Amino acid sequence: MDNLKAGHDEERKRDSPETSTPTPRPATEDRAVTEATAERQDRVLVVVQRLLKERGIRSRRDHRISLGLFAHRVDAAWPNRTVPRSRTRRYPPELVVTDPQGQRTATVTIERRSGCYLLMLHGGPDSEPVKVREAGRVVALITRATSQASA
Repeated sequence: MDNLKAGHDEERKRDSPETSTPTPRPATEDRAVTEATAERQDRVLVVVQRLLKERGIRSRRDHRISLGLFAHRVDAAWPNRTVPRSRTRRYPPELVVTDPQGQRTATVTIERRSGCYLLMLHGGPDSEPVKVREAGRVVALITRATSQASA
């Protein structure tokens, strides 16, 4: 019985906030945005997606949500505070352009601070910022890249 109690005490020490090491955060966590920002960025990406569809270019909007669930436990430092049981994070939506075989040819996102389109051509140059008012330019760059890739 004493062995069980000793094992339980060791487990509690490992789980205690004073002795546990902080869990590493994913590198993409700092890219999390608010719900309103994600919706606004999504509406801007819809414009480019419609223009691509008119030209027969396949694309899809990808949305990523991170949901963290926590076990119910009492916070030793703040016993009168309720502990959150879940955490939700939204990440910026992406417009993924694919070729007929389903391979990515380009990815379009919205830059967080400036609000510009960021166009990343796969197998091409680095990302290129384009002003939001120039959705047609994004489509032209993607069209040129896909036609060069198929030639």
